[in-house]
Amino acid sequence: MTVTLQAQPREAATKKDATGMVAGVVYGPKQPATSLSVERSTFEKLYKEAGESTVITLEGLGEAMEVLIHVIRHVDFDAIEKGKEITVDVPIEYVGKAPAEEKDGVLTKVLHEIEVTCAPAKLPQHIEVDVSVMTELDAPIRIKDLVVPAGVTIENDAEDVVAVVVAVEEESDETVSEVDMAAIEVEKKGKGEETEEEAK
Repeated sequence: MTVTLQAQPREAATKKDATGMVAGVVYGPKQPATSLSVERSTFEKLYKEAGESTVITLEGLGEAMEVLIHVIRHVDFDAIEKGKEITVDVPIEYVGKAPAEEKDGVLTKVLHEIEVTCAPAKLPQHIEVDVSVMTELDAPIRIKDLVVPAGVTIENDAEDVVAVVVAVEEESDETVSEVDMAAIEVEKKGKGEETEEEAK
């Protein structure tokens, strides 16, 4: 998905409209750092929908350029070099329910994002992980098991665990019974001794 955002040089913003603007900067390997401003409500809506893993066409600073949003204390736009692939972290979206959870298991989500390399136009907003294939305990989904769009390469180690369903250990009724019986026997013995002393 590619969306468009209108910007203007920061010095062009007047005092009147400054409160409705967000200050930012765009830079890249072949893009000198350039101060800019974008309309606040438009940017906030776009950022909520697009996040930091969607390619945006930034207009209003001369030639339109493809960028990624990078938010710290202000808005940074990473200019994308034309014809070059990019490497970024993309969030994982877990879907479905793991059947192994019905075997007294708990789903552990080990990773929440993965690093991918691809052309800007092929950058996915997220990588979907379907946990409904997890039918056995302690049988993890690994990086090598993930399905990604054509042209997208995952940079994480192929053997890295993404998610796993682990067994939950519980105390058996037999163990509890043994402990309770031992306590009862001690209690009875104590009462017996007290009765003998009273009789004397």
